[in-house]
Amino acid sequence: MNPAGTAAPSPAPGRVDVLVVGGGQAGLAAGYHLRRAKADFVVLDAQDGPGGAWRHAWPSLRLFSPARYSSLPGRMMPAPPGGGPPSAADTVAYLADYERHYGLPIIRPVHVQGIRRDEDRLAVLTDTGAWRARIVISATGTWWRPFVPHYPGMDDFRGRQLHTAGYTGPESLRGERVVIVGGGNSAAQILAEVSTVASTTWITLRPPRLLPDEVDGKALFDLATRRARSADVADTGDPADLGDIVAVPPVREARDRGALKAEPMFTRLTATGVAWADGTELACDTIIWCTGFRPALGHLAPLRLRGPDGLIPVEGTRALGEARLHLLGYGDWTGPASATLIGAARTAKTCVADVLRQLAS
Repeated sequence: MNPAGTAAPSPAPGRVDVLVVGGGQAGLAAGYHLRRAKADFVVLDAQDGPGGAWRHAWPSLRLFSPARYSSLPGRMMPAPPGGGPPSAADTVAYLADYERHYGLPIIRPVHVQGIRRDEDRLAVLTDTGAWRARIVISATGTWWRPFVPHYPGMDDFRGRQLHTAGYTGPESLRGERVVIVGGGNSAAQILAEVSTVASTTWITLRPPRLLPDEVDGKALFDLATRRARSADVADTGDPADLGDIVAVPPVREARDRGALKAEPMFTRLTATGVAWADGTELACDTIIWCTGFRPALGHLAPLRLRGPDGLIPVEGTRALGEARLHLLGYGDWTGPASATLIGAARTAKTCVADVLRQLAS
């Protein structure tokens, strides 16, 4: 193992036992267990620095849980100064420290363009050359595939349309009329701060449910675990879509000043705003779609593994149509709440245990 804090090696493309695609939280959790097992592995990351998708989140974003419930295996996330849930910047700093501490062999920036079968290995084609691995763990997450549902009139709207992934803060919205669409945690957090500088209307498909103040994101993980152990689990791939909103401090403040009142979903967009089936219209300048994400699986297209629902059928984390491929960190279909820090940490352990059994067989 590399000494803590030293740079990981950057080997040229070649042959390796295990190749992890993605250096965010799920990829790091897998790397920890692979390192402990002294496996022959590398992690390829498309980003030019550590932190995964957290590098691109809006500055005020807060985790749903305290640091003690948001840690990867082996190294606790430090509690932020002043307490409360860690911010996106806190999370980036933690993930950067984590990969340095364990000397994980991360190579970046490397863009994986496709994965195909190559006799007894999988060929991982990148912009810097081809790797050949006995096992591939895909951990590319969902941030790179924002989802916006289609509504009539979207092309007619003359205002601005943003998705959560493109939201950078409230200042550019100051004084505007803003519609925020979505009933999850991201929508509630964005609404909480935008409503301090703009006239906001919150639109949701179903009435949002705010969790009691004393309940944090660990409860959501426990809920996801219970659901995953039941007969059927429906999952969207978005960790915010567990059906409840955690009352982090900014959301509580917005609730207390009456800013969290939600309206039912509109049926179409107009040139100047949105409209409902009864003819009611609302003018607005900007629409923010907090409508979730889909798994970023484009690099796996050559393997032709997707089912009718767009997902890849798995047993645990192993792809049913290609046993040399594991999927980690995409949501409940690859492990309970595995798109969250705590979920990725727990699922990575069982994933790597399965990988090691395959390598030994």
